[in-house]
Amino acid sequence: MSSKIIIEVCAGSVESAIAASKGGADRIELCCALPEGGLTPSQAMIEYVIANLNIKTFVLIRPRSGDFSYSRAEFEVMKSDIFAAKAKGAHGIVTGMLNTDGSIDTCRMKEVVEMANPMKVTFHRAFDLAKDPYEALEIIIALGCDRILTSGMAGTALQGVELISGLVKQAGSRIVIMPGSGINASNLEEIYLKTGAHEFHLSATSATQSRMVFRKQGVKMGNGTADEYNFQQTDKNLVSEVCTLAARLI
Repeated sequence: MSSKIIIEVCAGSVESAIAASKGGADRIELCCALPEGGLTPSQAMIEYVIANLNIKTFVLIRPRSGDFSYSRAEFEVMKSDIFAAKAKGAHGIVTGMLNTDGSIDTCRMKEVVEMANPMKVTFHRAFDLAKDPYEALEIIIALGCDRILTSGMAGTALQGVELISGLVKQAGSRIVIMPGSGINASNLEEIYLKTGAHEFHLSATSATQSRMVFRKQGVKMGNGTADEYNFQQTDKNLVSEVCTLAARLI
């Protein structure tokens, strides 16, 4: 396993992908709708990023928000998205599926790994909703996935360091365990030292003010309290700060 610390940035827009690349990230997880936990990006976004940015790009394959038990129709959409990502030149995909009892959906994941080849496959934080982490780890390894993204079944990776450390030890060199959720420059070193992980996933976002001069008040584009004139995007400086720190830790 490489001793270099790898920084993966979750980029929820084309501008976020550009910022991650400029900030020195090693890889991006390309998605959209980050406030919903991330959904599959458009084919046009994938094509633009692959064509214009010199960075490894893994595409999130998630057709909707919510749980990770999918209908037959949803799975067909996911398969089409995987083929599209491969055709656009993506380096990998990020996905995950569970059965209703909280076990890994081995039948569908086996099909996903086979159709994704030669792209890499990351099993995402569906892992954190699985029933048994160590059983899930062994199943995901047997399926041929390349890494697992996890918060250690906790609200943040820092809160889940104990389980993440155990997963890293049990996994050995068989699969990469990549902590994610709430990672930033202020806690990266602590998570690194407590887990032994060498790849880390973060969004590195900051509030971005809209360029709009005219601002319509009292109209929302969705549910909740979202402000269309103040949104989160990846911050190049935050990415750079984390990458600089990561380089010093080895």
